[in-house]
Amino acid sequence: MSSASDPLAALGALPGVAESVESVRKAVDRVYGHRVMRRRSGEITSEAALRGARGSAALSGADWALEEVRRRTDFSADAEALTVGAALRLTAEAGQLLSIWRQSPMRVLARLHLVASGTAVAGDVVGRPRLAGEPVDEPLVDLPLPDADEVAGRLDGLARVVIAGGSAPALVTAAVVHGELLALRPFASYNGLVARAAERIVLINSGLDPKAICPAEVGHAEQAAEAYLEAFKGYVSGTAEGMAAWIAHCGRAVELGARESTAVCEALQRGAA
Repeated sequence: MSSASDPLAALGALPGVAESVESVRKAVDRVYGHRVMRRRSGEITSEAALRGARGSAALSGADWALEEVRRRTDFSADAEALTVGAALRLTAEAGQLLSIWRQSPMRVLARLHLVASGTAVAGDVVGRPRLAGEPVDEPLVDLPLPDADEVAGRLDGLARVVIAGGSAPALVTAAVVHGELLALRPFASYNGLVARAAERIVLINSGLDPKAICPAEVGHAEQAAEAYLEAFKGYVSGTAEGMAAWIAHCGRAVELGARESTAVCEALQRGAA
């Protein structure tokens, strides 16, 4: 990442990014303008959280039906159940960390990993970046791992960018936070879930989606793991085209999340939900 004072601003000028930003804004505005939002926004937020958690878990290998996620109370039976439980806890926790994010993003990331791990991960690997030689369990991404020194340096750079703020659109910042965490895989486990939870925090905290009703995780899952990974490889490449493709992919995910919540609004309006 650049050491310039606003390293993300240039990404907003990449070909196609401005169009993605505008398309996302229109999609978010449409669902916020729905008449159901004026009186039942809390229900939409709760449903979006559930669906977002399901989508994030699906990308991490636990592709459960929504109703199965809704009805289950025990998430300790096996690896898939642990993943779904971790995704649900992260979605619930994200809203509690908004005020801390801009002051101490590393503290938030540590907390997210702690929450995701629950009792499934033991030892001193929980809530801290991995050390040299420590393995990483990430079921979706099999790209080469940056070494521990690179992870530490890039995490520090990411934290500085978040704290400094800047003029980059929320979509751009969210996509970079998501992509950087997925590329680094800084923790021993649950990196994909943590990366998508951090993206959620940026989208909410930026004011783009303050009520958390446009779950990007739904859109990432709907576009399928293959498309997610292909777009992510563009981020890892670091090329202008690759970065723009990743940002556009993340933008489309937010739009699909907005569409999902619009459908929930329509169902509530019909009295069918």
